[in-house]
Amino acid sequence: MGLTIYQVDAFTDKPFAGNPAAVCILPEARDESWMQDVACEMNLSETAFLLREDDGFGLRWFTPAVEVDLCGHATLASAHILWQEGYLSHDQQARFHTRSGLLTAERGAGGWIEMDFPAQPAAPTEAPEQLLAALGVADRARFVGKNIFDYLIEVDAEEVVRGLQPDMTLLAKVSARGVMVTSRASSPGLDFVSRFFAPRVGVNEDPVTGSAHCCLAPYWSEQLGKDEMLAYQASPRGGVVRVRVVNERVKLGGQAVSVLRGELVW
Repeated sequence: MGLTIYQVDAFTDKPFAGNPAAVCILPEARDESWMQDVACEMNLSETAFLLREDDGFGLRWFTPAVEVDLCGHATLASAHILWQEGYLSHDQQARFHTRSGLLTAERGAGGWIEMDFPAQPAAPTEAPEQLLAALGVADRARFVGKNIFDYLIEVDAEEVVRGLQPDMTLLAKVSARGVMVTSRASSPGLDFVSRFFAPRVGVNEDPVTGSAHCCLAPYWSEQLGKDEMLAYQASPRGGVVRVRVVNERVKLGGQAVSVLRGELVW
């Protein structure tokens, strides 16, 4: 008998938007090479694998090329599937044991799910030689920082973020998981916008990146003087993320929609 695999659009309330993730709930442990092969076959920015444990689920995330240490949208998709498919009752907290420690998710009103992630603030740094050239923002960058995963670049206008056309070959030479580019929002109702590029790990542009908001939220909280914000990731698919900064944690809020259910026969 095969394994059921789901595809979920995360950080959106409608299908074919937000960030798609595959979710596979394992009846027993599988080896890393098999999980990597499945992720490559799914060819999505992330495939999540869950294995039930005494106090929740073990959770691992794979791009088509590598395993990663933190992923927001595939965690959101995983929680959505656990509730939808009856692995958890609707009032139960989803608990995930990951490479980044314990992550939790809870259902809220209106189909929103709020996840509890570690803050990953960026410290100011010099930009590597290829970085600003690859993005084409050498004359528009206001801040360059880096956390343990990614570079953060603030530019001076939302239209710059939306209009980016990076040189992915050059950007892949930058030594980091990925690069987030952000600005204060000019669109009504939003606080900040961003895009996220990670060609080094096989994802040229990630549609909506929850883990990036673990960096963006504390950055914009300090810039804007507020702890609760509404963010938009301005990729072609696009997605909305609610963020709350609570001490050393970031609460990430999003919606999710199931779009596909299939069977893995290998």
